[in-house]
Amino acid sequence: MDILEILSAVRMLASKNGLVTCRLTDEKGDVSDAGVKTLVIEKPEEIKNSFGEWFKENTEAPETVVLKDVCSIAVSSLGETGRQRIPGRVVIVTGGAQGFGAGIAEELFEEGANIVVADLNEEVGSEMVGKLNAKDYANKALFVKTDVSDPDSVENLVKETTLRFGGLDVMISNAGILRAGGLDEMDPKTFEIMTKVNYTGYFYCAKYSSKVMKIQSEYSDGNHFMDIIQINSKSGLKGSNRNFAYAGGKFGGIGLTQSFALELMPNQIKVNSICPGNFFDGPLWSNPENGLFVQYLKAGKVPGAKTIEDVKKFYENQVPARRGCRVIDVVRAILYAIEQEYETGQAIPVTGGQEMLK
Repeated sequence: MDILEILSAVRMLASKNGLVTCRLTDEKGDVSDAGVKTLVIEKPEEIKNSFGEWFKENTEAPETVVLKDVCSIAVSSLGETGRQRIPGRVVIVTGGAQGFGAGIAEELFEEGANIVVADLNEEVGSEMVGKLNAKDYANKALFVKTDVSDPDSVENLVKETTLRFGGLDVMISNAGILRAGGLDEMDPKTFEIMTKVNYTGYFYCAKYSSKVMKIQSEYSDGNHFMDIIQINSKSGLKGSNRNFAYAGGKFGGIGLTQSFALELMPNQIKVNSICPGNFFDGPLWSNPENGLFVQYLKAGKVPGAKTIEDVKKFYENQVPARRGCRVIDVVRAILYAIEQEYETGQAIPVTGGQEMLK
């Protein structure tokens, strides 16, 4: 067993309710100063039986687990969680430093999750994690600089998450880029970059997160469900004019979701896509210098529009709900996907009625 498998196994076995985290504290496994709330395990293959014996005599998990001559692990409980909906869950949010991703990370942190913000922007990501940890909650946040188009970077993300919290319950593959353009405008390099981030990056997230999740499934009681959630788009439900590179990657993402779901449900891993409508309040649309509202106004894409507000109103009127998608709308869909145990392989629309399932 490697250290990641040991941590994941200990976290599952120590937790009757999923409210513990585990952290490596020593790489030697010295038992000389073992306290009364310490579980000492002689060999890795004895982990499961050792926990069984522990809980015959104790109602609470050990505070420290020492695997002799291998490592020592601190076990932490969240304690009272009140009305939080996902206390103790370990959640990665890629692209979590800003925009939609940051909003998702903040909302799930408030619901009791330990949050790992994965992003290329180290300065903004570290600042955000500092803000979350300043709340002094029992749950904590961690920043890991990550490039989702690089498999080694994503593998390292999962490793750092497991070393810090002892495992992983929810992978939210949110990082994405959008470069619009028709066939005459789209150069092959841009198309390739978009595909690597929006499509291949999702594959990397599922590949490396499921490895840890499968270990947790092996050591859980069969009732610990985990989630891989892709933040897709309404463009994954319907083609997008002069935006084929983005839409194509999102369509492909739903194909991955359905296929991953079939493969991973036996391991209590659900896989779903969330398909938001346009996030008009975010920088993609509302950036005053190069947001889509500005671009569309300059390009004359909206006939008769003279101001940014004219363009915005034009697009809002295409939505039956008469507004853009908001972070809380997506978070509610994410919480639904996490809390239910029966549905997998779905593309869940959050579009205000703009796109409806057929």
